[in-house]
Amino acid sequence: MTKGNINVSVENIFPLIKKFLYSDHEIFLRELISNATDATLKLKHLTNIGEAKVEYGNPKIEVKIDKAGKKLHIIDQGLGMTAEEVEKYINQVAFSGAEEFLDKYKDSAKDSGIIGHFGLGFYSAFMVAEKVEIITKSFKDAPAAHWTCDGSPEFTLEPADKTDRGTEIILHIAEDSTEFLEDSKISELLLKYNKFMPVPIKFGTKEINDPEHEPQTVKGEDGKETKEPHRKITVDNIINNPNPAWTKQPADLKEEDYTGFYRELYPMQFEEPLFNIHLNVDYPFNLTGILYFPKLSNDMQMQKDKIQLYQNQVFVTDNVEGIVPEFLTMLRGVIDSPDIPLNVSRSYLQADGAVKKISSYITRKVADKLKSLFNANREDFEAKWNDIKIVIEYGMLSEEKFFEKAEAFALYPTVDGKFYTYEELFNKIKANQTDKDGKLVILYASDKDAQHSYIESAKAKDYEVLLLDSPIISHLIQKLESTKENITFARVDGDHINNLIKKDENTISKLDEDQTKALDELLKEVIPSEKFTVQLEAMDSNESPFTITQPEFMRRMKEMQATGGGGMNMFGNMPEMYNLVVNTNSELVSEILETKTKKKQERLINQSLDLARLSQGLLKGEELTNFIKRSYEMIK
Repeated sequence: MTKGNINVSVENIFPLIKKFLYSDHEIFLRELISNATDATLKLKHLTNIGEAKVEYGNPKIEVKIDKAGKKLHIIDQGLGMTAEEVEKYINQVAFSGAEEFLDKYKDSAKDSGIIGHFGLGFYSAFMVAEKVEIITKSFKDAPAAHWTCDGSPEFTLEPADKTDRGTEIILHIAEDSTEFLEDSKISELLLKYNKFMPVPIKFGTKEINDPEHEPQTVKGEDGKETKEPHRKITVDNIINNPNPAWTKQPADLKEEDYTGFYRELYPMQFEEPLFNIHLNVDYPFNLTGILYFPKLSNDMQMQKDKIQLYQNQVFVTDNVEGIVPEFLTMLRGVIDSPDIPLNVSRSYLQADGAVKKISSYITRKVADKLKSLFNANREDFEAKWNDIKIVIEYGMLSEEKFFEKAEAFALYPTVDGKFYTYEELFNKIKANQTDKDGKLVILYASDKDAQHSYIESAKAKDYEVLLLDSPIISHLIQKLESTKENITFARVDGDHINNLIKKDENTISKLDEDQTKALDELLKEVIPSEKFTVQLEAMDSNESPFTITQPEFMRRMKEMQATGGGGMNMFGNMPEMYNLVVNTNSELVSEILETKTKKKQERLINQSLDLARLSQGLLKGEELTNFIKRSYEMIK
């Protein structure tokens, strides 16, 4: 038997590991199973190239709980180690400059990229165990070895009587970590971190119907036929899928394979994904994965943190910020890359040039897939537009490269359910919707019902009205106006339609200058100036006498501020201001002007104003009650 000290230059490495490297104790199981997987896959490689003269077989990793003995066992059938290799890999920790490291990090619980150089995954076992044993037998012709350590730098190493190849790690679970002796806890961790590991993982057994026994139909004494019960057999409970869809070639997968894998990833998700994007790249970095477009609501915050990041099929995190561009964090799925630089606890991404490359590759791949889906089946793409537009619009806003590529598939729907690309829209409306100054005005509504009357006024002039209703549309409009030449967007309720697209022709007012001045003074006496700016316009006599509009700039700034950025805080604090457009050619307006008594004039103005406010949903509470009461009085 050998006794000795682990070769580290600090007195006790284990508190350091416990405190500084791994903030999350549960990941010890991930680390130990990752090591067991590596040992198994290395053996596979050595047998393939003829260096290991052994039968590889169908190895698995087993996790066993011994509750009475307070032990957790992790057993593999991989390479195994000789006593010399235990000495080399377990005892002589490559912990160069440990004192400097300890000095640097003693006041900080932050994980560090430096740690990744020291291969300390095995030592995470000491976060939950007061003693750890390794019993290991190499694939080489050498005696088995038994290593024991109680969390101090002292260890023992002696021969063991293990005869089968591989390594068994025994954790004597500490009093403060007995939760890791519960089946439910270990099962939860295996499913979280090891669900797609490339080697089968056994955790206990389960009963299934015997596939070789077909239940027979038998006749009872009463002559009734019944089917005999299934014969049960006990089999290993393999908790993982070693060959998940993303590890296969797209050519080998059917649509139902992608859907099945989506259900495997999100068993509680009942809606099918709209479509998927299979990522597969081996240069300039390795990356595989499958991203799914789910049906998205307008609530952008609800959707995030659904993409899972793996490193060689080991789950790392579902916070993929930095690897996946911000706008794609609303998608779901898996990304697996051995090249993603992580620190030793795999909790934090290291800032790295490769990460930026990965992010821009994913952006390009998603854009290319959207374009091909649009080209292959435009009708289907249009049908799904409302469920995917948030991602696409957000991408157009936040990623310049995506904005350029989106020109080919970003859609602009109209209130009548037609869909145009930007180029199609431009060609369709440029003749009719260019104003007298040569600027193309793109009209849009955000709510078909609330803005119905304004939409109808625009349609009466054969104008096309888009329906743009996502929460970030104000930001996107701003971007389009600054990148496209000589265009402007105007919401249909931003002004009277004649003012939104000004043409050369002018409607002549029925009122002369004195009457117009008198009307203006009368309206300003009655209408509250802190809420409304009165605007006299000569329009067709059959158009509304009073129309309420909200200035485009002010409304847009408020909206942009509400969804982050765009307008300064001053816009959010300003009271709601509206324009009241009064049609000087309306019969009602002439009647107001000709009415002899001041009281009746005021009543007609208030009633007309309230009708205009009612049509905009601006009449509420006491004012609405008074309006209804007044309206009944007038009917009487």
